[in-house]
Amino acid sequence: MNGYFVLVLHTHLPYVNHPNHELYLEERWYVEAVLESYVPLLMMFDRLQEKKVPFKVTISLSPPLLEMFRNATLTEKVKNYAQRLVELCEKEMTRASTQQERDLARFYRERFLGCLNYLSSVNGNLANGFRRHAQLGNVQLITCNATHGFLPLMRHQPFAVDAQIKVGVETFKRHFDFEPKGMWLAECGYYSGLDELLKKYDVEFFFVDSHALWYADEKPYFDVYRPIMTPSGVFAFARDPESSEQVWSATTGYPGDGRYREFYRDLGFDRDYEYIKPYIDKSGVRVNVGVKYHRITSRETPLDKKELYNREEALFAANEHALDFLNKKLIQINKLTSVFNQPPVIVAPFDTELFGHWWFEGPEFLENFFIEASKCKQIKFATPSEIIEKFDSFQIVTPADSSWGNGGYFDTWLNGKNDWIQLHLVEIRDRMKKLAETYVEEKDLLKVRVLNQMLRELLLAESSDWPFIMTTGTNVQYAVNRIKTHVKRFLDLETQLVKDNIDGEFLARLEQEDDVFPWIDYRSYAAFQTGKEG
Repeated sequence: MNGYFVLVLHTHLPYVNHPNHELYLEERWYVEAVLESYVPLLMMFDRLQEKKVPFKVTISLSPPLLEMFRNATLTEKVKNYAQRLVELCEKEMTRASTQQERDLARFYRERFLGCLNYLSSVNGNLANGFRRHAQLGNVQLITCNATHGFLPLMRHQPFAVDAQIKVGVETFKRHFDFEPKGMWLAECGYYSGLDELLKKYDVEFFFVDSHALWYADEKPYFDVYRPIMTPSGVFAFARDPESSEQVWSATTGYPGDGRYREFYRDLGFDRDYEYIKPYIDKSGVRVNVGVKYHRITSRETPLDKKELYNREEALFAANEHALDFLNKKLIQINKLTSVFNQPPVIVAPFDTELFGHWWFEGPEFLENFFIEASKCKQIKFATPSEIIEKFDSFQIVTPADSSWGNGGYFDTWLNGKNDWIQLHLVEIRDRMKKLAETYVEEKDLLKVRVLNQMLRELLLAESSDWPFIMTTGTNVQYAVNRIKTHVKRFLDLETQLVKDNIDGEFLARLEQEDDVFPWIDYRSYAAFQTGKEG
């Protein structure tokens, strides 16, 4: 009897687009994710395909990320930065005092050149790379709600939840030309009744954290090892806590091994200021440039005492850990099979950026895991849609209100550091709905553009990333400014609309900078009450 393994990679970044800057500080989030996670993972998928190694991965691509993929200006920024890194590596090859450092500089140079070649092969849009593997049957692509808004905090304004889901589904369709069967709910945020809105947009499944089933209205017979069906007929897949612990525990997880690359030591801080200045932020602020010569060594070793990185040793560790993980999954499958006398379904969801960005060797770990598992008959890789088709019956359960994140409920996104956001969001949602209903028959194209841009500003303000950043204390000022900026832009546009005094240049500038969802129709905010589709 086999067990099924469902690997889920949740892929999301907040929309960051500053077209009038060469490379805005926070745009580096996107540049780093592309060069360190997304491209290396796609290249790894290509290698598995060439070797004819069977693999299955479920990948959620959030709408903001898809919109950044198609943004030609951002793509050029990624390419320009990668070319500058190639130049830095060539300087380093000349500058290096030891053969080991010279070899590392050459390794990074080849890596960045490989990323540039890959970007060219997909015409600069990574969605093309993901689409290819979806067509080959290796990947099931799913969507996420529009701007990764935290839906449980919108439950008292169901029209706002509806808009987040509708725009999430529609964005996916416009990028891929097919309907998404699944949706990753931002932060795994679920509340009772949310599945009914998912059903409305033909979403067949979503994901929850373990405790959503542990504290459900009825105890699931198979614990978290079989999806349940909600009362509306939508399936919920729950996270396997063991897999998360084994891979990403702060104390026992694989990425902490001393042979792996040290994330926190980088040439952006190691080199003399004048030497590194062309590669750090234009403001002069030192930042990670992505060239790192050192390994973790040990948790106790201070940064300045870290030993040099040995790529061969790190790859050996990735293979060793892949075998260990596979062995642990086989033991788990045998144990669960003996308990349930049924094949278990092990769901392992991770943030995509874990693989490559935070854990440099993560893509190689996954590659080795797929290669080794393909030799084993006990474990079968599957997508959620395949799991739904494989079983004849499912328990009907209402999951508990829940999320992932610290504490497992909602306090990461609603606490004393960020609760002020909700007052603004609730207010502008009500205003948006009222205006959408008032102007539902509007024919003036300039007013239509204003209303559509107001909805974009509202959706961008709803991103769960901003309260998360405020809670964790990183880039707080940027997150605060983003909320205030989107709210102010919304209110400025509202004033211009109501006074019939629209500033066309101001509107055009916002349409250029906050240019998500160019097809959006503000009338969808009125449609929820009337039952019409916008």
